[in-house]
Amino acid sequence: MQTTGWEEEFREYVTARGPALLRAARQLTGHPLDAEDLLQSALAKTYLKWGNIEDRKALDGYVRRAMVNINISQWRRRKLEEYPSDDLPEVAAAEPPACGEVHELLEQALEGLPERMRAAIVLRYYEDMTEPEIARTLGISVGTVKSTVSRAMAKLRSALGISSEPGGSGVPGASSSSAL
Repeated sequence: MQTTGWEEEFREYVTARGPALLRAARQLTGHPLDAEDLLQSALAKTYLKWGNIEDRKALDGYVRRAMVNINISQWRRRKLEEYPSDDLPEVAAAEPPACGEVHELLEQALEGLPERMRAAIVLRYYEDMTEPEIARTLGISVGTVKSTVSRAMAKLRSALGISSEPGGSGVPGASSSSAL
């Protein structure tokens, strides 16, 4: 498949600036999948107007403005209809959070941790590093790693509303044998 010069220029732009633009889209939408859709729509609009954009230094601003406009249009299309009623609905029992919601809650709780605690948790549970490896990586003692991970886990449990009692969990359906 042969591409023209401007198509190759567009491809290079998307490759180079895509991750930064995706972060901006995530900030606009608050959800990774919605952010991908938003960025894709904005890049499609940019692709159609590529030949008309004279100032290539302003491309990021152009794409960001397109994302904002598309996002606002999507807000407007959403129809929320509320009808007042004399009768209050029956209160439903609390449902356990869906898997995706749990991951988002955990991500938010991780973002709320101080930098060293977050690093220790990520290295321990995401990268599966041992305490001595974490100590070498962070330049701290093994004892400091243990106490940092312990305090970080306590903060995460608190932020997620998970009981630290054996067998007790603030999240329905959560196993007490999990890392948290």
